[in-house]
Amino acid sequence: MLLGEIIRLNGRKYPDRIALIDTAVEPDRVVTFGELRDRMLQVANAMLSIATPGDRVAILAENVPEYVEMYYGVPSAGMALTFLNYRLHPKEWAWILNNAAASVLVVQPKYLEMLEPLLGTLPSLKTIVVIGDAPGGHPTYADLVGAASAEEPDLVVDEDSTAWLLYTSGTTGFPKGAMLTHKNLVVAALNSVIEYAPQPDERVLMAFPLCHVSGYAVPVNHVRGGQIVLTPMFEPELFMRLVDQYQITGSAMAPTMLNMLLQHPMIDDYDLSSLRSIGYGAAAMPVEVLRAAIKRFGPIVYSGFGMTELGGNVLTFPKSAHERAVNGAEHLLASCGTPMCLADVKVVDEQMNECPPGVVGEIVIKGEQVLKGYFRNEEGTTKAFEHGWFHTGDMARRDDEGFFYIVDRMKDMIITGGENVYSREVEEVLYQHPAVSEAAVVGIPDVMWGEKVTAVIVLRSGMTATEAEIIAVSRDNLAGYKKPKSVVFIDEMPKTVSGKIIKRELRDRLTPSG
Repeated sequence: MLLGEIIRLNGRKYPDRIALIDTAVEPDRVVTFGELRDRMLQVANAMLSIATPGDRVAILAENVPEYVEMYYGVPSAGMALTFLNYRLHPKEWAWILNNAAASVLVVQPKYLEMLEPLLGTLPSLKTIVVIGDAPGGHPTYADLVGAASAEEPDLVVDEDSTAWLLYTSGTTGFPKGAMLTHKNLVVAALNSVIEYAPQPDERVLMAFPLCHVSGYAVPVNHVRGGQIVLTPMFEPELFMRLVDQYQITGSAMAPTMLNMLLQHPMIDDYDLSSLRSIGYGAAAMPVEVLRAAIKRFGPIVYSGFGMTELGGNVLTFPKSAHERAVNGAEHLLASCGTPMCLADVKVVDEQMNECPPGVVGEIVIKGEQVLKGYFRNEEGTTKAFEHGWFHTGDMARRDDEGFFYIVDRMKDMIITGGENVYSREVEEVLYQHPAVSEAAVVGIPDVMWGEKVTAVIVLRSGMTATEAEIIAVSRDNLAGYKKPKSVVFIDEMPKTVSGKIIKRELRDRLTPSG
């Protein structure tokens, strides 16, 4: 099945049902499934007029309707939609464009202006299409797509061809281009439809940026004929206002975003009672934040485990498990769930032996939603698929019931004095301090210990804490070698567009030069 079939089917069966609402314009723009189907086909034909099947078409934009049209339309032209994170530096955009050898860039004007000085370094880029007013004589998206036919392209597209090319966030190293095929994305969507059971009357507010793999929530809900409500980017009060205005039934966000929502002083000023599902993902959820979310919203919270290379989730931690957790089985609050029905997931040691319950190893995965490889990176692909399983780089354990618990990223594990320290374990303890808003634990090179456990803390607004107080929380709950040797207070964490803390940048800031 091709990704665009989701829209073709709904466009035929429910042409007048609302598929998409854009809240960034006045009045809000409403798009039906029939209209979205036509736009998808126009995008496909427009791209075929300026590029060739197999090409990479990049998009650099915020959450705009054109993004959703291209989700489906570019793959329908046999091309790979290449996602550019709008929060990256222009030099990083240029690196990705060159690595992907993109022939087309669809871009909002403000980001084109930032990229302009580097256009001469992009030899593969043949055409720039501008969303909105086009400076420099570039064609506009509205004109190019609007002039294209809404008929089916005369083209056969293979379900194993790359539909989306997403670059890993690079929180621990250089980004790699994950090639996700039509089959990968459709299976990922169906896996989540089966496990999370979205309904046709869903009104889902897209809080995550569409340039992140979490955008797979769009086809997940479109499979069932649900609505997607777009907001340009996440802002807590805007999120609450839109939930109130549109009686939003569900949304998903990173733990950082949920934490910002819970701490917002106006959280009780809006009607949020229509929410029946709040998903979280993209980073580890501190237990204290999760506990606060369930207390505030009730047993409507769910999550899973996934990553860019999987096109979505492969572990599910449903509402029922969260309800168990708040009714006595509190150990489950730290879990990321059990394997989803269409994924084979296990924890293995360095020899690929499956670890017994309680023993920490690496999560490896098989399934039809696993990427086909990294673009033009044979070494990375070979390493990732060693022994025939996809290696996630995440360290975890499972319990006797089959629930998985992420311990740390392999690259975030700290080795101090010959002992392994899992940063997430320390972070969970630090969140118990009432003044801690955000916590990240990293290893800094140290002559004596090899690495020094270092806590980086953002305090809650109006609250204070000392280094000694933060260390004391750790001392009261952890072995001595695990407690931070030093604490650094900062105003804001460096984050990816999905809200994931970039520990690589923290380590770089704190590591003495020379």
